[in-house]
Amino acid sequence: FVEVFRNTPVLIQLIWFYYAFPVLVGIQFSTFGAAALALTLYTAAYSTEIFRAGLQSIERGQWEGAKALGMPPGVMLRRIILPQVFRRMLPALTNRMIELAKVTSLASILTVNELMYQGRLLSSTWYRPVEIFTVVALLYFVLIWPGSYLAARLERRYRPHP
Repeated sequence: FVEVFRNTPVLIQLIWFYYAFPVLVGIQFSTFGAAALALTLYTAAYSTEIFRAGLQSIERGQWEGAKALGMPPGVMLRRIILPQVFRRMLPALTNRMIELAKVTSLASILTVNELMYQGRLLSSTWYRPVEIFTVVALLYFVLIWPGSYLAARLERRYRPHP
């Protein structure tokens, strides 16, 4: 699953979930449903690798120390391991979420009624593509920049100390 979604273009995944997947399973998705499913699986594949890398980055001594204290596995994860994993994963996860916000523009290929699709409609109606897509780009910036700023603040706050 992870390798398939990480090694194929998201545009192909969007098209495949809208046109091919319904033929295979017999369930027709709306354009939004197909886009949501494709983007969810695409993001999950990358997030899985982020979680795996975060867990593997914890030194063996942390695990052994928690076991030596007699902590049950759930308590060990909740109190010792996961707080460290969270700090290490935060930059990659925030980048992934910001990237997902940008990739949603590809859903316009399925006529999902999102910002890029609206820009295409307006551009074909008014014949002013430069102005319209400049506004679309600015809107994406206004929507995404606060998340980027917040992510940078969180990263500084939760940065692991050497």
